[in-house]
Amino acid sequence: MPVVFDEERRLWSLQGQATTYALGVDGEARLRHLYHGPTLPRLEDLPAPDADNARFPFEPPEGPAARYEYPAWGGMFYREPCLKATFPDGVRDVRLVFDDHAARTEDGAPQLTISLRDLHYPLLVRLYYRLFEEEDLVERWTVLENAGRAPIELEQVLSATWHLPRGHGYRLTHLAGKWVGETLIHREVVTPGKKVLESRRGNTSHHANPFFAVDKGNATEEWGEVWFGALAWSGNWKIAAEHDAHGLLQISGGANDFDFSWHLEGGETFETPAFLGGYTREGFGGMSRNLHRYARKHVLPKEPPGPRPVLYNSWEATYFDVSEEGQAALAEKAAQMGVELFVVDDGWFGARNDDTAGLGDWRVNPEKFPRGLGALIQKVHSLGMAFGLWVEPEMVNRDSDLYRKHPDWVYHFLTRPRTESRNQLVLNLAKEEVKEHLFSMLDRLLSENDISFIKWDMNRPFSEPGWPEASAGRQREVWVRHVQGLYGVLRRLREAHPGVAFESCSGGGGRADLGIMRLTDQVWTSDNTDPFDRLSIQEGYSMAYPARTMMCWVADPGQWTENRRAPLSYRFHSAMMGSLGIGGNLLEWSDEELAEARRLVERYMGIRTVIQEGNQYRLLSPRDGDITAVQYVAEDRSRSILFVLRHPTRFQDPVPTVYPRGLAEGSLYRVTGMEDIRSGRSLMGWGVEVLLEGDLASTMIELTEVGG
Repeated sequence: MPVVFDEERRLWSLQGQATTYALGVDGEARLRHLYHGPTLPRLEDLPAPDADNARFPFEPPEGPAARYEYPAWGGMFYREPCLKATFPDGVRDVRLVFDDHAARTEDGAPQLTISLRDLHYPLLVRLYYRLFEEEDLVERWTVLENAGRAPIELEQVLSATWHLPRGHGYRLTHLAGKWVGETLIHREVVTPGKKVLESRRGNTSHHANPFFAVDKGNATEEWGEVWFGALAWSGNWKIAAEHDAHGLLQISGGANDFDFSWHLEGGETFETPAFLGGYTREGFGGMSRNLHRYARKHVLPKEPPGPRPVLYNSWEATYFDVSEEGQAALAEKAAQMGVELFVVDDGWFGARNDDTAGLGDWRVNPEKFPRGLGALIQKVHSLGMAFGLWVEPEMVNRDSDLYRKHPDWVYHFLTRPRTESRNQLVLNLAKEEVKEHLFSMLDRLLSENDISFIKWDMNRPFSEPGWPEASAGRQREVWVRHVQGLYGVLRRLREAHPGVAFESCSGGGGRADLGIMRLTDQVWTSDNTDPFDRLSIQEGYSMAYPARTMMCWVADPGQWTENRRAPLSYRFHSAMMGSLGIGGNLLEWSDEELAEARRLVERYMGIRTVIQEGNQYRLLSPRDGDITAVQYVAEDRSRSILFVLRHPTRFQDPVPTVYPRGLAEGSLYRVTGMEDIRSGRSLMGWGVEVLLEGDLASTMIELTEVGG
């Protein structure tokens, strides 16, 4: 049984394929974490909830190492709480005790619900645990209910706390960066104190990503214990790793409590975002593959089905100089290359000739498109491609009809200036009329035009997050309500237009998380399209998120982000490690380049199911040495794709031997470019010798099973 309950000892155990997660109720009716690690099938092997109650002077009476499953601020609790609240009489002390539990199956996954209640006040807290057995993952979230009449003020409501075994010497891995340098891998020793990863910007942010991994300081890609998690939230978020001298390490996360409060009226509920957690003995690679399978199977939309198409985006070719004729000329070149989806980026609407005007006026510009979008869409379809469009619905320019009509629709404080970034202001999605306007506008756009793809951008963070019409008790809810409003609009659009795919973008990779991935099909990883820089960005992204969602462009040298010059094959190989896109100015490509690009596009189409749906192995990191090697293996291990890319070289160092992984040891494989046939055991044990000459050289090797 995946969820097991010991009624006598009041213990619960969630059993994955190779892991156990356990919790129980102590003698004071408090819910304690017991275990998260390799499988323990016998409940008798689990410790009692009161087992770790060593006493120390000046510490809580239950001991400093008591691991509460959902800690609330109250009594002598001094660590990061999940819950902090103020009751109607001014009491700011929460005491939660066990109330009830239930187990069921939800969407095919076992689910445990444990109900807690405050000892005195009508506050109910329901903890949800959804188990994904094959991936050895637990998805946790919390629902709070005010069962009384008087309002309760919530000041901090995190999704969950994860506890690691008591000990020292832990190491934290997380993803951090900036614009054009997102999701870079950082590792550091966990020392006593608190390390906070967070966003306070209103979006997921370029600067940090809601993902963590902790190991004992010795895990590798292939081996070692790793505890890890990812938060499904696209607004302000917080993950706090707190370690103390007693060896207790807890990691808490959820919607950020900074500038947050929630006015919970009687009868109302508040639901936190999901916080996913897991454990593996197979190192960081095993961690990533479990997360990738989970996202592909349980997170990403199922419609439209099939592999992600090869797309062309016109931004770097035309910027704001968009016209029907110019886009049609690009479409003809894209079709020659075998592109499947043609996307018109910024500049097609309103008075949009630069970034100072037009945002919010999502009407086709009649000067640029005198026949509307229909003529261009028909042209694109006649060339055998689907049609897509860029939008930025959450933003508005001052110089727009929408802002002139509704200046109160943006976040603002009455006595403060409205700070602009990129000449933009942020629409208040906490307001019902704003959400309804966005849905109606986009629904009309999709209903009137045969559009198959929307790139949804958000090009600036929040400032002056005021909502003057709301009561004082509701003002600080905007951070959460904006994300809820975004999700609501996207959900309605997907239901109304199930054949339309969506891409998440936020000035590059500023909105990449498991929350937005429930409603979008792919993510724009970074505005940095330099093929060498991208190797590091893509490596970090792959720690948490699957290649299917990772949008990668082949772009021109010297454009937009000053890309270095690299062979076209290198640029393609770098971009083929995710969902392939092309962003160069095709009107300036030679016939030879277009022909080579067509061959590479055709090659990608033949292997993309392995890349987008297979298991990924990071063989050689761009952070180490002169070579990057990344491998993808089909689930049935019948095919594998290996990319090897050489960096700017030093000291004439040779290319190291590359050791594939994930193959069937007893099977035989034909290796592209080699005459011999080798066993999986040989390939993984003896490796593959790769010849690459010169800087920024690359190759793609296919391994195909031919027998066993």
